[in-house]
Amino acid sequence: MFGRPKPVVLDRYGSRRSRAVMPRWLVLLLIGAGLGIGGVFYVQQRVLPPRLSMEESARLQRAYEEAEAERQRLQGELGKTGEQLEAALADKERLSRELATSRETIARLREDMGALVAALPPDPRGSAVAVRAARFQQEGNALTYDIVLSRDASGKRPFQGVLQFVVAGSPIDGPERTIRLDPVPVTIERFESVRGSVPLPEGFRPRQTTVQVLDRPGGTLSGMRVLYVR
Repeated sequence: MFGRPKPVVLDRYGSRRSRAVMPRWLVLLLIGAGLGIGGVFYVQQRVLPPRLSMEESARLQRAYEEAEAERQRLQGELGKTGEQLEAALADKERLSRELATSRETIARLREDMGALVAALPPDPRGSAVAVRAARFQQEGNALTYDIVLSRDASGKRPFQGVLQFVVAGSPIDGPERTIRLDPVPVTIERFESVRGSVPLPEGFRPRQTTVQVLDRPGGTLSGMRVLYVR
């Protein structure tokens, strides 16, 4: 305990050097910040799409505005189209109701006509197709006709044929003769009323008309009747 005393060294700047040492947490913080900045830079340069320039950004903004305006225009057209579709559906429903009403009216008229045809005198020839009534009249150079036809109810399919008019008369400056006019197509179910006109030769004055019901032009005779022209 009484050995040689050790020298004591005094460091006048020791406390200053210890205060100048950077703390460990600050070093770690700076390193982390640097790594973060580097990572962000790497992602921006290598992973993410390239950044747009001011001109490209302006073009993109204009394109967006044009697309938005086009979208709004199409939205408006879609609204108008929807309104037109609703109006068309309403018209369709109205026309459907009118069509149903017209069909009911036609059905009633056909029933009434059937009753009137039944009241007409029968065709004396008793043919498959009966000419129940007919009226012929000359109007200028045309022969107008109004004919009521009927057929047996046992027929399942409508009769499809032609009306052939054989007209007897005389021209202005010649003897009486007989002419055949153009055939008129006709379809008969139970009964049919046929009206119309056919041209006559210039100056020809008809006296009587023979109505022939044929299955086709120049075909089989299914009914006939002779009537005078008024």
